[in-house]
Amino acid sequence: MSPEIDPYLVQDMPYYRAVADEVELYEAAYSVRMPMMLKGPTGCGKTRFVEYMAWKLGKPLITVACNEDMTASDLVGRFLLDASGTRWQDGPLAIAARFGAICYLDEVVEARQDTTVVIHPLTDARRVLPLEKKGELVQAHPDFQMVISYNPGYQSLMKDLKQSTKQRFGALDFSYPAHDIETEIVAHETHVGVEIAGKLVSIAERARNLKGHGLDEGISTRMLIYAGSLITRGVAPLAACRMTLVRPITDDPDMRDALDAAVSTFF
Repeated sequence: MSPEIDPYLVQDMPYYRAVADEVELYEAAYSVRMPMMLKGPTGCGKTRFVEYMAWKLGKPLITVACNEDMTASDLVGRFLLDASGTRWQDGPLAIAARFGAICYLDEVVEARQDTTVVIHPLTDARRVLPLEKKGELVQAHPDFQMVISYNPGYQSLMKDLKQSTKQRFGALDFSYPAHDIETEIVAHETHVGVEIAGKLVSIAERARNLKGHGLDEGISTRMLIYAGSLITRGVAPLAACRMTLVRPITDDPDMRDALDAAVSTFF
């Protein structure tokens, strides 16, 4: 590894509980450097999965949280002016391509489409990144891989990937784990007992059934871990659940009452 890329190595094994054959499929995809697209609801484990796979493969991971203000220069790099004059600074995508990291664009549809097209030459047989402002063509390192994620539940005409982008990727679907597996995850991550973890998962399952019927999104596994962590710290379960599971996802009084009632059923 080079000094430029060493800080991006995942040092400690992230906890990830496989739910199907996603680990084996990703390893096969990486072996041929196939660009990968992870699709699923927020907080279901997509980012943790990428971190785990980077650790398992022993590859650096550079993560970019996409947003609508992100420009192509934010990804590829730009000239900067300092006391010594003008110098070029690589962006995260250029660093990953140049030194052989996995580049993970999280929630890629949040970025403008004219920004995401810069990844096209890296996600086909060319595997190059043109730095037009610098007049350089970066040939991707043999270890480089592109990974993107997004939440299909938020798809719209204004926020979706072009077909010309989608068809450059293999794809893995993610969802919330089955009850027993999600209970195991919550118990492991928060150190609450299995009984309490199971109750938290049951609350989430009830809320997820309301998606599209008053809720834009269900309660995520990440939120359950927040709740469990507070309970472990001595916060009363009712208060912990209201703070982490109910109040963040809706301001509608009737929906809050319904969710509070679900919480009270189990606690």
